[in-house]
Amino acid sequence: MSTLPETKATLGSEEATQLAEIFHLLGDANRLRLVHACLHEAVSVQDLAHRFDLSPSLVSHHLRLLRAARLMRAERRGKRVFYTAADEHVRTVLEDMTAHLQEHPEED
Repeated sequence: MSTLPETKATLGSEEATQLAEIFHLLGDANRLRLVHACLHEAVSVQDLAHRFDLSPSLVSHHLRLLRAARLMRAERRGKRVFYTAADEHVRTVLEDMTAHLQEHPEED
């Protein structure tokens, strides 16, 4: 007996387009690393730029796109803006895919 939640039998055209756009955004390695770095803590743009050796303007650009897609949320603290994963769904997807990658090494 499966313990997985029930899902729709089919994925609607609009939902498929929205999901494809989200996965397209996450297809960029820098954006994916930014989201992953913010899964469990709020991190500032400056700290992310330093951590990944990217310019703050490039980090801000990526974060704007991710926020528009509702993958990230922002919180202003004084003059700095801190970003974190939008919700548990985003955390779960990335953590599950990371675990999947680690469990199934590439076969030669």
